[in-house]
Amino acid sequence: MEPGVPTLSSRAAKLGIYNVDTSVTFWACPPVHGCLTGAVVHPAAFTYKLPDDVSYAEGAMIEPLAVAVQACAKAGLQPADVCLVTGCGPIGILVALAAIASGASKVFISDMTAPKLEAASRFEGLIPVNIQKESIERVVRAHCGEDWGVDVAFDASGHPSAYGSLLACVRPGGQIVLVGMPVEKVEFDVVGAQAKEIEIKTVFRYCNVYDRAIALLASGKIDVKPLITATFPFSESVQAFERAASGRPSDIKLQIKMPA
Repeated sequence: MEPGVPTLSSRAAKLGIYNVDTSVTFWACPPVHGCLTGAVVHPAAFTYKLPDDVSYAEGAMIEPLAVAVQACAKAGLQPADVCLVTGCGPIGILVALAAIASGASKVFISDMTAPKLEAASRFEGLIPVNIQKESIERVVRAHCGEDWGVDVAFDASGHPSAYGSLLACVRPGGQIVLVGMPVEKVEFDVVGAQAKEIEIKTVFRYCNVYDRAIALLASGKIDVKPLITATFPFSESVQAFERAASGRPSDIKLQIKMPA
């Protein structure tokens, strides 16, 4: 089930951008509670049947994957594009995987957390960069040339320090796609972006891509199973939430298995 329900008669919905409908109700976004309940009533238009070869565990990953698919759709990736993703959390890794599935030839993914970078390194086409040990700008220049850069730079961290790297690493005429959401205002070199004629796009959740995310899983183009760090029985749900709140560096996604 796609967890955001808009008013289908709204101006935003009629424009095909229902994700920015101001009246949308979205599970677990205040004042709407989550979905820890035995049954829900949900519109058929936002409810999808999982293909037989997609497990419930993979199905639970479709929501964050849809964010990544939305980001790549907004970028309009071209075959063999070179990309950068700043932030190697669940969304960052999924953006990188969606970029590869969309035709990117390679994706640099940067972070300061070694276990998550190690997890990203297991996927073909992803090049992890630990920014505590090396400069992402230097790595990109070594691959793309001193006066060039990546075609598309995605931020999935929302950290203020990432914006300078995005601008430094993207090529002239390239794109920056903002996926992560900063909790504070950030400084951005507008003139630097203008000098390169950078195109800047933003992502808020997803719109009309849920079926595409499901199809990517069903086709095997994206494998989310390695991102599921641990699965807890329903009887240990509280422990699962507590572990998620503790923010272990090695954890990517934790799941709770419902009883049959």
